[in-house]
Order: sequence, then structure tokens, then C-alpha cells
Amino acid sequence: LLATLDSHRHTTTETMGIDLVAGGRAVGHKQRKTPKSENVYIRLLVKLYEFLSRRTNSTFNQQVLRRLKQSKANRPPIGIARLNRYMKGQDGKIAVFVGTVTDDIRLTGHTLPALKVCALRVTESARARIVNAGGEVL
Repeated sequence: LLATLDSHRHTTTETMGIDLVAGGRAVGHKQRKTPKSENVYIRLLVKLYEFLSRRTNSTFNQQVLRRLKQSKANRPPIGIARLNRYMKGQDGKIAVFVGTVTDDIRLTGHTLPALKVCALRVTESARARIVNAGGEVL
């Protein structure tokens, strides 16, 4: 049985694969060069954050740039409840979200703390809840 396996291996290696140039093949995920969206404002933000990430040493700018280039399917919305949970103990800080902030009907009876939110898009009901709580949408 081993002899037949070895003979089988020798026949397949002759026609197996190609030689790769130095550097090998690309492994892992690649970053998009330009955004998929044709929205002018997103493209302007990409230009701004490309400049900022190139000229500063901030990983925040690089992360925002990477997320701006993502497709809409990879930028899912976030509800106010989750945003509130992430911002607990982060008083005085601005919540930056590359995507849409939506209202959460499960929080109708609850009070929302004053949040400062910066996002690509905020729904009208979420904007009203944030402003009524004393926060602001940038």
C-alpha cells in the first residue's frame, strides 16, 4: 500500500503548481485603496483621513480611514443602548462611530445620559433622544 502511495505522489508533483516570484503570494486580507461608495462627502472624508493618517502617528486616524473605505454591509448600525453601554465611565469623551446611529425603542422608559456623538449618519429619532438628554450630535 505504501509503495502505491509513493508512486502516486511522484506522478502528481511533476505537474503541481507554479514557481512564485520572490515575495510569495499575497496572504490575508487586503485593504481597499478607495471607498466603494460614490458619495462625495465620504470621499472627502477619505481624503482628509488619508492625509491625517499619513502625517500623524495616530492609530485612531488609520482605523477611521480603514472603516470609511469599508462597504456599507461591513458598517452595520449601532443602537443608542449599545453606544450608551460603551460610553459608561467615559465622561467628557466623544463617541466616534463610522456608520449609522439608530434609536432603540427598548430604552423608551430609561433616561439617557448626555452623550457627544460623531457619526456618518444619525437617525432623526436617535438625534432627538440624544439632544433631549442634553447631549449633542456633531
